[in-house]
Amino acid sequence: MFDAEKVKNDCIAWIRKFFEENGSGCNAVIGISGGKDSSIVAALCAEALGRERVIGVLMPCGEQNDIDMSYRLVNHLGIKYYVIDIKNAIEGLKSAFPTELELSNQSLVNLPPRIRMSTLYAVSQSCNGRVANTCNLSEDWVGYSTRYGDSVGDFSPLSNLTVTEVKEIGRLLRLPNELVDKVPSDGLCGKTDEDNLGFTYAELDHYIRTGKIEDSEKKKRIDSLHRKNLFKLQLMPCFMPDLKD
Repeated sequence: MFDAEKVKNDCIAWIRKFFEENGSGCNAVIGISGGKDSSIVAALCAEALGRERVIGVLMPCGEQNDIDMSYRLVNHLGIKYYVIDIKNAIEGLKSAFPTELELSNQSLVNLPPRIRMSTLYAVSQSCNGRVANTCNLSEDWVGYSTRYGDSVGDFSPLSNLTVTEVKEIGRLLRLPNELVDKVPSDGLCGKTDEDNLGFTYAELDHYIRTGKIEDSEKKKRIDSLHRKNLFKLQLMPCFMPDLKD
């Protein structure tokens, strides 16, 4: 039932409209990881705005084993890009913490994506840009993102598309298969997304779109992750004072 061609064209038109209404003449700024999501968002923006208005930002943390995939993407699209190593920023912040305050493992895992987002906004505000969010529906559904890290941005082309659907669009955009089919990993803990999640994206995508999944334990885990992580997709709770007499 998924019409990838129509959705691709509609998304390109949506990106154009967003920039017309929220920064005519601005550039799209995208963190390039070398994975399918950032590759496809960059390709969509290049189609919508022209490659001269797309800026890629490669943000290794010291050595990055698969950074060649990021270079392949920016060279394939012919877009301008910057390489900014975030290792010193991360190490500097960690060393600034008092010795009696030990950073939790979760803090250490989430620090790089938050530094990367700060970096993207620094580039964006220096290059007349708007930051692209590269999350997809499958990741958002189970909270596989870092709040105030890769979960944010100024516009989000893929947030209502599953991994399966995103891949179909990537093929229509004629991206190299190695980028579209690259095994997803956060690049931080040495494991793939599916290793961390405990189920495949194919299983998750089928469950999201049909409500059906054969493995009851996986269903229970997906439902639990979805409930626990809904807060990441909602606006910050705000106190509303009663100002009536």
